[in-house]
Amino acid sequence: MFSLFKGSPLKKWQKEHESLLTQAFQAQRNGNIRLYSTLTAEAEALREKIEALKAEGDS
Repeated sequence: MFSLFKGSPLKKWQKEHESLLTQAFQAQRNGNIRLYSTLTAEAEALREKIEALKAEGDS
């Protein structure tokens, strides 16, 4: 019954992805390229999860 109110994690993941990209941008501007690459890699992995969830929903 409560699964009806349980939403998809898609919106949460999209917000987190946007936040990671913003943090990566700031790190790059501050000259911290190592942090930039770490955050970008995390954002990319999250984007892949988002795309997989969207593809799963389309089928």
